[in-house]
Amino acid sequence: MMKVKLNANRMVVGTLRGFDQFMNLVVDNTVEVNGNEKNEIGMVVIRGNSVVTVEALEPSKFVFWISAVPLV
Repeated sequence: MMKVKLNANRMVVGTLRGFDQFMNLVVDNTVEVNGNEKNEIGMVVIRGNSVVTVEALEPSKFVFWISAVPLV
């Protein structure tokens, strides 16, 4: 799970499924968080130029490979 802060004070939480060299992200099981409101929006593609920060929420004890593969 990861939290992505976007421009315009938006934030989504979900599972990273893919990315590319421009930091475009594919996020699955996505929930948009706006204050106390939560809106489940499923799978989304987030343009890299709208990403402000990316934060891992649950570090894994045993990470052998990154589960997200580049989109290139």
